[in-house]
Amino acid sequence: MTSAKNVLGEDLKSCCTDPVTGFYRDGYCHTGAYDTGSHVICARMTQEFLEFSRARGNDLITPQPMYGFPGLKPGDCWCLCASRWEEALKAGVAPPVFLDSTHARALEYVTLAELERYAVEKP
Repeated sequence: MTSAKNVLGEDLKSCCTDPVTGFYRDGYCHTGAYDTGSHVICARMTQEFLEFSRARGNDLITPQPMYGFPGLKPGDCWCLCASRWEEALKAGVAPPVFLDSTHARALEYVTLAELERYAVEKP
């Protein structure tokens, strides 16, 4: 991986390793040519968002052991598709984000001001 930048123009920080997230399952919201969904927004899951995503056809709650996916619960961090986060924003259910772990490519979908409104600090 090249040295990716976050939405603040700094080096991209790890999003989560428990569960291990990221398109490349490396804990980072890295992206590349094969990541057609742009999994670049590091977010902390909420029940409202998880239910919203499931209703839109992307069930992030149910474990899928055959794909090594544990299923997510409120409080888990995950690299979300930028377009899904944008959709959730418009629906009023966007989950909180970690700016230092959100890839700069997210700014192709949403503004920094929109992300900042949902920004939280990592524990």
